[in-house]
Amino acid sequence: MRYNKLGDTGLFVSELCLGTMTFGGSEGMWKQIGALDQAAADELVHDAADAGINFFDTADVYADGASEEITGRALRALGLPRDRYVVASKAFGTTGDGPNQRGASRVHLLDACKASLRRLGTDHLDLYQIHGFDLATPMEETLRALDVLVQHGHVRYVGLSNWAAWQVAKALGIAERLNLHRPVSLQAYYTLVGRDLEREIVPMLRSERVGLMVWSPLAGGFLSGKYAEGEAGDGRRAAFDFPPVDEARGRAVLAAMRPIADARGASIAQVAIAWLLHQRAVSSVIVGAKRPDQLRDNIAATAVELAPEDLAALDAASRLPPEYPGWMLDFQGRNRRDQLAGRRFSAD
Repeated sequence: MRYNKLGDTGLFVSELCLGTMTFGGSEGMWKQIGALDQAAADELVHDAADAGINFFDTADVYADGASEEITGRALRALGLPRDRYVVASKAFGTTGDGPNQRGASRVHLLDACKASLRRLGTDHLDLYQIHGFDLATPMEETLRALDVLVQHGHVRYVGLSNWAAWQVAKALGIAERLNLHRPVSLQAYYTLVGRDLEREIVPMLRSERVGLMVWSPLAGGFLSGKYAEGEAGDGRRAAFDFPPVDEARGRAVLAAMRPIADARGASIAQVAIAWLLHQRAVSSVIVGAKRPDQLRDNIAATAVELAPEDLAALDAASRLPPEYPGWMLDFQGRNRRDQLAGRRFSAD
């Protein structure tokens, strides 16, 4: 297990992070995603820690708070000092019937953080993330509230999730202007069948030295290797078809992955995760599981090395179609790229 800096911080996190969305679901969407009880969660957290994972991600809306409670008990059961593992949670979603029990307002974030700490049974969160973009709350209010949580010692670092590139860049600018603690990470969807964030988000993250945590690296199970042509299988996508996948493009990607997986004695899922671990912008890949064997399969991806020709084949199969201004930036930047690389360039 390798450990990467989370953005431009001194905090090192394991290249895989255990996601706990499968813990505690009892009804509705959460039951479809996962309904692991305490004993099953304890086993997964123990196996993850044994493999060197020191990073655990949850959220206050997962199973209506039950995920945080189960995660906290499982981490305490490890018997490790608190500074041996990194705990991340998120706030934004609806946690009650009142109009102020959602979003990223000061009133909601201060209340939500305290509630998360209570459920997790800890005195601080290492990373506290805004789970979505709040159209109703001024960004300055959100960032000031996060800064208060850091100053009070409830939170060590702050991050974002599911924000657009311009929104993250604006938040960084406001934080710098007001001397507030800046967001250090973005949690976002990124897979071989979902490379949309490469258009704007990845260049921004690398430019501003913001870390990237990847959620749903197997595209909700599409890249697990379970699904035959035209079949949904009996996995999570059969009941909860999310995130959306262009199936025609997805089948082409799977076809390119299979020979690479076979040549290495690896699973399709391992190749999918290994590809993400080869991407420079990625700090940590969040893996979730319902069974220990699924978690072991995901962990084994850290040992899968992809050769340049493998990466080229996967890129060719999954590459985004060109869009403006990307193709214009590429066209106009070729001479400068050649200069930077020390190659001859044309004067036109």
